Amino acid sequence: MLLTNDLLLRAARGEKTERTPVWLMRQAGRILPEYREVRSRVSGFIELVETPELAAEVTIQPVDILGVDAAIIFSDILVIPQAMGCPYQMIEQKGPWFEKTIRTEADLKNLHLADPEEDLGFVLEAIRLTKRELNGRVPLIGFAGAPWTIFAYMTEGSGSKTFSVARKMLYTEPAFAERLLDMITTSTIAYLKAQIQAGADLIQVFDSWAGILSPEQYERFSLRYISRICDEITEVPVTVFAKGAYFAREHMGKLSCQTIGLDWNMDIVESRALIGPNKTLQGNMDPCLLYSSHENIRNTTEEMLRAFGPDRHIANLGHGLYPDTDPEAVKVFIETVKNFRHSA
Repeated sequence: MLLTNDLLLRAARGEKTERTPVWLMRQAGRILPEYREVRSRVSGFIELVETPELAAEVTIQPVDILGVDAAIIFSDILVIPQAMGCPYQMIEQKGPWFEKTIRTEADLKNLHLADPEEDLGFVLEAIRLTKRELNGRVPLIGFAGAPWTIFAYMTEGSGSKTFSVARKMLYTEPAFAERLLDMITTSTIAYLKAQIQAGADLIQVFDSWAGILSPEQYERFSLRYISRICDEITEVPVTVFAKGAYFAREHMGKLSCQTIGLDWNMDIVESRALIGPNKTLQGNMDPCLLYSSHENIRNTTEEMLRAFGPDRHIANLGHGLYPDTDPEAVKVFIETVKNFRHSA
């Protein structure tokens, strides 16, 4: 199906665009009353993720309400451990919690490689439904967590400020860590390929906990597995977003992906110099800007756009939207990007 608005895909491929495309991480839900209404119909977050019709509905909401240039499928990075035999719960106000963690060889034997159709069919069905409903208006982004980030949750058992259990294993059980990372990577590649088959136009890999590793450990226990994913996903453009991995930007320039996401701590000009001219950059406004005045949002957003320049940029935040952000402020950010034109 031909897309009416293909700005995102053209920018990812490095082609000229009439303006900078814009979408927001965590745009599907959280800030919208319309999302909360849908959420009230189910028992919790996981049920919403696993109900394709409702997941498709909340995926499309920000396209209709906020006017973004792409939809991102409403799902969760932790569907992969669940599909491998390591289920989780989402505890209100606390986040994910795993009843069983993966810390020993015996635990490893209880896991299996994820079968996308069998174990993750609800995501694939949500993608198919969303594609049909979008009817070519904007591209649909599929996604997965980076293997290190998934490993961190599976071994730690919950969110953490330090992930000291997960990081300890990289020192004390490196061979075990690499076996688990390999299983996660293999499962993730199959899952992403199935998302593309179902209709995803672009893939994003989220390495949410990249920044807690040392540069050496990041290269060994994260980047090499992300690199494998990038090498295998050749059907559509791939974006890698590694929050906090400012030390790895030069290495990321060598990945076989099209786009590198920047968080708000990464200087734009420096990042372009380190990553090189052959990658599109995505980002990188501080989400907290959206708490300020509309005038400040407009001025700061225009400064960001000038710093990135007219080519190879996808406007976004440097991390996901915060739940208490005013939707009207979000619209100001999006409209500022859409109205901005670089001077000749």
